[in-house]
Amino acid sequence: MRKFSSLSDQEILALAISNEEEDARIYADFAYAIRENYPDTSRIFTDMTVEENEHRRTLIDLYVRRFGPHIPLIRRQDISGFMVRKPAWQVQALGIEAVRRHARQMEMDAARFYRQAARRTVDAATRKLLGDLAHAEDQHGETASAIERDRLPDDRRDTEDEGARRRFVLQIVQPGLVGLMDGSVSTLAPVFAAAFATHLPWNAFLVGMAASVGAGISMGFAEALSDDGKLSGRGAPVLRGLICGLMTTAGGIGHTLPFLINDFSAAMIAAVIVVVIELFAISWIRWRYQETPFGSAVVQIVIGGLLVFVAGVLIGSS
Repeated sequence: MRKFSSLSDQEILALAISNEEEDARIYADFAYAIRENYPDTSRIFTDMTVEENEHRRTLIDLYVRRFGPHIPLIRRQDISGFMVRKPAWQVQALGIEAVRRHARQMEMDAARFYRQAARRTVDAATRKLLGDLAHAEDQHGETASAIERDRLPDDRRDTEDEGARRRFVLQIVQPGLVGLMDGSVSTLAPVFAAAFATHLPWNAFLVGMAASVGAGISMGFAEALSDDGKLSGRGAPVLRGLICGLMTTAGGIGHTLPFLINDFSAAMIAAVIVVVIELFAISWIRWRYQETPFGSAVVQIVIGGLLVFVAGVLIGSS
């Protein structure tokens, strides 16, 4: 891997051309990937792709005038210390706001890198070249901001953000909440029944682990097979099933782990505390993402959990 300080003017310009080409492809990928759910932001990235291509053509014209038609292949990953772009698909998976932040950061990183490089060189021509590139990136950043203001005023941005929130709730929060509720509540009866029937924490732990894992597998398959998500908008069935299954298992394991404590009374107190925390966490999630009044959510979840808990205690004590 080469150091940036070792590059000649010709190689620096070739690197700049390669950067502009890659950035244009990233913006084009963003525009294509979000075109259905975020049409206004997609058009912003389409305009930014056009800007990058204009920069690329300008740089190529300058290169040809100075060094001829052959442009050596020099990429940012070949240069030590050069910022490396995340793949577009990796950024897209983090959500629309992450995509917007990444695009802004791309321009800031490029401009900052060129300015720092210009300050390190003593060659006047190289300094001027790097300064021109930094200015071009700054201008592109300003252009991108202007395009965003024009294409994506506050009302449209709010609409897109609200759509992203609804998809997040529908595709992530909802299956996770279903799993957490099922795992936390349905496993109470077998765990505490085993605990009170044997007064042996280890037996309660084994029953709790079996019930949690079994419920997780069952709920995961049930969620994944419920629908393909195309008409309901609930997203990929495999992802929903995985989320639901993991949260179901986690909900059951939470109040199972305290039974690793050898002392029965201490294990029981710790398990009850965990159950209370789980029930209030479920209530908070319902209030935060499903707009359920917090008091109502607490009453519904706590009453349901209490009934299952009592059933387990009565069965185990009989």
